[in-house]
Amino acid sequence: MCKVSSSVHFVTRGSGSRESAPRAHWVPNTDVYATDSGLVIKVELAGMRSDNLEITIEGNRLRVSGNRPDGCRAPKCSFLVMEINYGPFETMLELPQGYDLGQAKAAYLNGFLRIDVPVSQAQVKSTKVPISVGE
Repeated sequence: MCKVSSSVHFVTRGSGSRESAPRAHWVPNTDVYATDSGLVIKVELAGMRSDNLEITIEGNRLRVSGNRPDGCRAPKCSFLVMEINYGPFETMLELPQGYDLGQAKAAYLNGFLRIDVPVSQAQVKSTKVPISVGE
């Protein structure tokens, strides 16, 4: 299991063309653990709505992205402490072999996005390869 993203990035978005300025984003806290039936991925996303989230699969990579709006801040304020991240975010996880991302299921409840990825049913079985006598 490899977490591809680090904590803060500056990325350029666009379809082949670069935008005029890079856009900063943050990476949410994420737990990944294995069970008998597969992997469980929990992403901490308090204050979000499920329609602001997007999950995409790229090969053996799972990408969770979205935008957490900051709608409760006063227009003119001066922060003393600011630890809550707002704005666009993205996390990319590279999953090990043996899990079926095509069968993944996701649910968002109480500020946590939970993604269950089952063990792949297409496990490689051991078979014997016949050896013919050379002529």
